[in-house]
Amino acid sequence: MTELRGRTALVTGGGSGLGAAIARALSLAGADLIVVGRDARKLDAVAAELPGSARAFVCDVADETSVARLRADLADTEVSILVNNAGIAGPVAALTDIGVADWDEVFAVNVRGTFLLCREFLPAMVERGGGDVINIASVSGKRPLAHRTPYTASKMAVLGLTSTLAFEVGPAGVNVNTLSPGPVAGDRMSRNFRLEAERSGKSIHEAETAFVSRAALGRMITEDEVGAAVVAMLSMPGMCGADVDLSAGMIA
Repeated sequence: MTELRGRTALVTGGGSGLGAAIARALSLAGADLIVVGRDARKLDAVAAELPGSARAFVCDVADETSVARLRADLADTEVSILVNNAGIAGPVAALTDIGVADWDEVFAVNVRGTFLLCREFLPAMVERGGGDVINIASVSGKRPLAHRTPYTASKMAVLGLTSTLAFEVGPAGVNVNTLSPGPVAGDRMSRNFRLEAERSGKSIHEAETAFVSRAALGRMITEDEVGAAVVAMLSMPGMCGADVDLSAGMIA
């Protein structure tokens, strides 16, 4: 797969999980990669494992100065693909028990980070008359998720940011879209199943089976499927302002 050869993609939250999987998929499709995050060691490890050209930069996406410095460091690089993946889960608690600092931290990373990266890297795309922005949201922004109000509200904000931004820069040839993954198989969900088993008295297998039965495909999605979805979205030049659900039918 070389359809992205000659293009440079910047992926935030690229040091692990979905960010690393997205970077890997883009690299396999021929793109040069820039992985961004807060942990230099993890970023360097991901960059070293990618099959194509890759660089790693430490950046706090919620910090205006840090994002501006990243753009300055990349002044000679034509970033034509921006994937805003960085995000945090935030507290698990009733809204009345959530502190303002915890609420603000979730919005700072999940929403302000997306805003800051777009603000810094969109002008060059608009000037060139082309580019792609994919903001990673979540199906949790579109359905109730008890005790997770900061996270779900922040992901709904990303959806609103995306749809409006698409109309601002679409006329210049820049595509802005959202990918909304459902629960992703891995360590985090395994931990959730263990906790649910302890709470309910069920076995871990029973807890997982009950959860995945909510999905049309009867399973969770994988990190590699998220990466493949990003590459697929980039092959659809007519897609702009869209929100792509990737949840194995969790919200069908």
